[in-house]
Amino acid sequence: MDKKTLEFVTYCISKLADLLKLPQREVYRRLQKSGILYGYIVPSYDVLHTFSSSYLMDDLTDYMKEKGVLTE
Repeated sequence: MDKKTLEFVTYCISKLADLLKLPQREVYRRLQKSGILYGYIVPSYDVLHTFSSSYLMDDLTDYMKEKGVLTE
């Protein structure tokens, strides 16, 4: 993973933690365990990093719900 992708992943985890009111470590654990981190965020960096922060958080939380990582 290159530096830009790592910074983006860190940003996503931080913003999700704030939004979901969860510790960053817990958000990371959920994203990694569900496959979202390395199966979606990292490989889709080129597209995802162009989204607004609000749209990105909506996209990621919706996907987390689909994967059963978050409850409605």
